[in-house]
Amino acid sequence: MEGPWIIPDWPAPRHVRAVVSTRQGPGISVAPFDRLNLGSRCGDAPESVAANRAALQSALGLERAPHWLQQVHGVDVADIDGMDHEGEPRADAAVTCRRGEPLAILTADCLPVLYCALDGNAIAAAHAGWRGLLTGVLEAALASLPAPPSQVMAWLGPCIGAPSYEVGEEVHDAFLVGDAGAEACFMPTRPGHWLCDLAGLARRRLLAAGVASVHGGGFDTRTDARFYSYRRDGAKSGRFASLIWLEG
Repeated sequence: MEGPWIIPDWPAPRHVRAVVSTRQGPGISVAPFDRLNLGSRCGDAPESVAANRAALQSALGLERAPHWLQQVHGVDVADIDGMDHEGEPRADAAVTCRRGEPLAILTADCLPVLYCALDGNAIAAAHAGWRGLLTGVLEAALASLPAPPSQVMAWLGPCIGAPSYEVGEEVHDAFLVGDAGAEACFMPTRPGHWLCDLAGLARRRLLAAGVASVHGGGFDTRTDARFYSYRRDGAKSGRFASLIWLEG
């Protein structure tokens, strides 16, 4: 698929489909959200967001609408197969074993992580800002899959890159508790501040949890104009989506 999409480069089974939207897609949002803003809680006109989500579904040829979440920087996982599909569950990850049930994660600097079982029978998706990453949202999503971590692969989607992400002592010190090696993901700048490699921290946690096949990374949403970025644009930033589904 070409055009305004990022296609994960990972060795997932052929029927496992994944796409990341960019702001260049077929949307109708106007400045400062132009144009494919998919976030319904960032100040864009509700009718524009609804139209953008419909355009996304049509462009990707999805038979049903993606499962959107009310993301709150927590660790709850929505079991799509066992829930009422009305509304947006309050969760920061989702899991399904059913075909044709697209999972969607909205971000604008936080890290989206997509998972699939190596046999292609289950998928999950998670939203990881530094708080969710620290408190275990990636491990919670992993535990929701009906496969051991050694039989799961993960893809790290577009997030803020280390050169753009300065954090303070509260973030730096919290990640070093119980994992002194996490220091490798921080570079000191000025007193009490570090550049933080969010994707690197996620990779460490996934490997520690037993996921040997971790792919992706290498993006910087703050400097890449294709993506929405809260750090770059502030409260007027839209949201892009990372989606995964089982085809067929």
